[in-house]
Amino acid sequence: MRTLEEVRATLQVAKLREEDLNPCVQSLSFGQNVSSADYCLLELDEALCAAVEQGHSLVIRGDKEERAVLCSGDKTYDLKIADTSNLLLFVPEGQSPEQLAEGPACPRVAHAQIWGFCNSYWELRKQRPKLKKLKKLLLENVYEGPALRGEEENTENRYTMSDLLERIQASESELEDGLRSLHACQIHGFWRLLDFDYEMKLLGHVTQLVDSESWSFNKVPLQNCLDELSALEPKEMIEHCLNCYGRRFVEDGLVLFSLDQDSVCRALALLLLQNAVKFNLSEFQEVWQQSVPDGMSTSLSQLQVRRNTTVTTQTQHNCNDTTVTTHL
Repeated sequence: MRTLEEVRATLQVAKLREEDLNPCVQSLSFGQNVSSADYCLLELDEALCAAVEQGHSLVIRGDKEERAVLCSGDKTYDLKIADTSNLLLFVPEGQSPEQLAEGPACPRVAHAQIWGFCNSYWELRKQRPKLKKLKKLLLENVYEGPALRGEEENTENRYTMSDLLERIQASESELEDGLRSLHACQIHGFWRLLDFDYEMKLLGHVTQLVDSESWSFNKVPLQNCLDELSALEPKEMIEHCLNCYGRRFVEDGLVLFSLDQDSVCRALALLLLQNAVKFNLSEFQEVWQQSVPDGMSTSLSQLQVRRNTTVTTQTQHNCNDTTVTTHL
């Protein structure tokens, strides 16, 4: 390790004036068995640095056949190696010029040891979460409703949140958003996709109750729904359906739901079309309007996107008929 006299001799050779420099000199030295393969350097922005300093974790995710990504609590980043012509040193005990200036003003030497070095580092680029695999995994075992008496429920290919975080390249917050967009439900600790027919059965119970009770679809009382429909389906499933197709709010101490017109109309349209290759447009629109709760209005614009499903219309040649077709 260098002494203060050796530092002054070096300054004279370099023709530098000691009074023009910081009184504290930082001397770096290599530790024993230092290798460039011991450490990897990762460049973080201010937000990620603050998250790490606050004790939050950064996780690298990806299967063997996937390109690794780094995830914070709410964002996903692509990892890319950046080469540099400068040698990057890993000095855990090193001090910045500002930190050195905070010490005594007398000339002195601060010693720090180099733990590792490399000529490249990982840089991050924010990207969208990779959620395509999520639906594929959940479709392995969809939930068709409570098992009937005497029947055993299929317990294979079920995933907890921890299981999904191990398999899906997304942050926990982005994964939760993806589960909500798929109308997935947590049942006995496992995240499950509802079978389409079962989901429509739940929605049918709710919409029929809204009509029979003459409720406004903008003010559907949660407790009344649970009380009236609990004999047909589990209360958790009824509330899940309301969460999927409505917005929860509280008024005068009561929990209410405002059903989303577009979501409800779109779902009921797909229910009508699921077994029909083609449907006469005018007949379809009439039946569709009759199937939705009073006060809701149907529109073909509601059918553009829903879980990778589109509906198109086609005019037949030599006739005035127009058909509506669903594409999954």
